[in-house]
Amino acid sequence: MSVTLIALAAAYGAATGLLLPRPAHRLSVEPDENWRAHCPAGHPLTGAARGWLGPAHCPDCRAPYGPAAPPTAVATALACAALAATAGPRPELAAWLLMAPLAVLLTLVDRRVQRLPDVLTLPLAGTAAAALGAVGWLTGATGSWLRALLGGLALAACYLLLHLLNPTGLGLGDVKLALGLGVALGWYGWPTLITGGTAGLLIGALYAALLLLSRRTDRKATLPLGPFMIIGAFCALLTGAVAPG
Repeated sequence: MSVTLIALAAAYGAATGLLLPRPAHRLSVEPDENWRAHCPAGHPLTGAARGWLGPAHCPDCRAPYGPAAPPTAVATALACAALAATAGPRPELAAWLLMAPLAVLLTLVDRRVQRLPDVLTLPLAGTAAAALGAVGWLTGATGSWLRALLGGLALAACYLLLHLLNPTGLGLGDVKLALGLGVALGWYGWPTLITGGTAGLLIGALYAALLLLSRRTDRKATLPLGPFMIIGAFCALLTGAVAPG
């Protein structure tokens, strides 16, 4: 384990995490909207504020919007540092670091509006497939890459079946998210894929049960599944990186 590598990964995570509040605000919209073009007070985001990266401050009222930047930066930094600590200098670490900010952004958006936009889930899957494909080509681990692709299709198919059985509790956005997560998990083998795929459902079910027991919600309420899918996949990825299969 290289302390320098972990520190560099944490610095990268913090830097990318600071850029996430603005896209998190702009993408936290209802399904019939593409993105948000106003601050919470209703002022239009004009000029540089219309971009997707940078400080999330309204150009008119100067009020911040979106999730707070420091916690977002800390969360992304910790995730990247943990991935670097477990994967070490292996080439696939580059793929995990590319995917981490997207995964954090998806978590933020799903928590805010219970929605996983295609403009995030599909690039996550594409990034995983392309980055791991490059790793497989450079290292000769094409078998791991093919398994990763099959893993993505398998996990997406399982979630699609769950969606068909319970469309109100699990949306198509979750299915598309499962595609990208499955590609990443499949790189380390089928046990890692199964662990990560089921962990998200179990963690989400446990959280829902705790809310019901504490009477903070009712049986009719729906909860965003995406953050739990990402947490479950992240934990399985860490364990898979320690002993890749």
